[in-house]
Amino acid sequence: MSILIPCIIAGGAGTRLWPVSRETMPKPFMRLPDGQSLLQKTFSRASALPGVERVLTVTNREVYFRTQDEYRQLKHSATLDFILEPFGRNTAPAIAAAALRCASLYGDSALLLVLPADHLITDLPAFERAVEEASMLAQQGWLTTFGLVPGHAETGFGYIEKGQALDAQGYKVERFVEKPDAITAQQYLDGGQHLWNAGMFCMRVDAILAELDRHVPDLLASVSHCLEQSACKAGEGELMVELDPQTFERVADISIDYAVMEKSDQVAVLPADIGWSDIGCWRAVRELKEADHNGNQCNGETVLHDVSNCYIDSPRRLVGAVGLDNLIIIDTPDALLIADATRSQEVKIIAQQLKQQDHDAHRLHRTVSRPWGTYTVLEEGPRFKIKRIVVRPQGSLSLQMHHHRSEHWIVVSGMACVINGDNEFLLNSNESTFIEPGRLHRLTNPGVIDLVMIEVQSGEYMGEDDIVRFTDIYGRAPEPANP
Repeated sequence: MSILIPCIIAGGAGTRLWPVSRETMPKPFMRLPDGQSLLQKTFSRASALPGVERVLTVTNREVYFRTQDEYRQLKHSATLDFILEPFGRNTAPAIAAAALRCASLYGDSALLLVLPADHLITDLPAFERAVEEASMLAQQGWLTTFGLVPGHAETGFGYIEKGQALDAQGYKVERFVEKPDAITAQQYLDGGQHLWNAGMFCMRVDAILAELDRHVPDLLASVSHCLEQSACKAGEGELMVELDPQTFERVADISIDYAVMEKSDQVAVLPADIGWSDIGCWRAVRELKEADHNGNQCNGETVLHDVSNCYIDSPRRLVGAVGLDNLIIIDTPDALLIADATRSQEVKIIAQQLKQQDHDAHRLHRTVSRPWGTYTVLEEGPRFKIKRIVVRPQGSLSLQMHHHRSEHWIVVSGMACVINGDNEFLLNSNESTFIEPGRLHRLTNPGVIDLVMIEVQSGEYMGEDDIVRFTDIYGRAPEPANP
């Protein structure tokens, strides 16, 4: 039996779930009502499959450390394998890189199980059975996609039309269909020949590589060249490839459906009823929570009067509401969304406009994750910014310098080891240090509890790009030039 390698594809910004989902904290990291993220749930069900000993994740370099943190919180024994993209290039390059990686490590007969990181599956026994049946089809050379049995006429998903029946409950794919209008979607539901396209696949490595070479040979060649130029690292229970930015930039940006699946005659579909949701908009999120007698679903403290059919998510602030019906209200520390519940798909327009304006609320939350911990912007204005910094035990910021700002560090709790120019010293609670512009500095937590600090920045420019890194334990500093 071929080895099964689950491959979690963690890309996309989840713009329809703004303001919770943002570029640096995308949809897979969203916490569900039970406290787990979509990424954690995807990893848990993948690593729990029979015979799985290693899990491959393709994700962006910027969220690598956050992804590690998510996995560390789970009990598992799987070997972790990462392919880190410097920027997104859609699913075809991601799957091509994963297939080439698996071929080199585990052989051409390995089975690649491609799972998006941001889907919810609630029927785990049915999921396990579906993977077993898909594996049987994949062993025969079929590029097998999971077709979700539709529960209603949905215009937001693509569809797959079933063709000739195959072994193991599968069908040859007759055709892929773009998102239909409401009338066509209802006809698909009534006819029983169409399934939702979930973007989940199971296929032999040699089969998908052969079809990539047949239909998009330039893409496969460019991804292969990129892997040859990329740095590989190995640690305890972990492997990692960081894709070379210069060569990856030349890779075509195209989905696996357009590149291969819609062209190949080797694609099969397996109907699956596995309790699936793509959690693609706030309407889908609200369905995870039971409504009260007025049809409201609330997260956080609320005082409501004559309010019905509303979804209110405000975990940090009290919300009072009067005379509302059928609204979605999402409150975060730096952004508030109010939307007609019937138009939740249009939230992405707000995120797109923020991106066009180069507004921070498109990319960042007020609290930002870093490999060493987090920082939270408490207040900012002309020529100043105040942050709360939390450094995990043994965490360390890079040895760095700023051109345009000074920094004043005050320790709230824990102990800090500070490099400030030529001096290295310890700071305890209620002690502080001042760092002038242009001075080398570094902050490290040598203790066993979190280091909490207040940082006051002052200067003409406080952007995060005013950081010159010299050394960094997380590999974020430029490599030294060869002599």
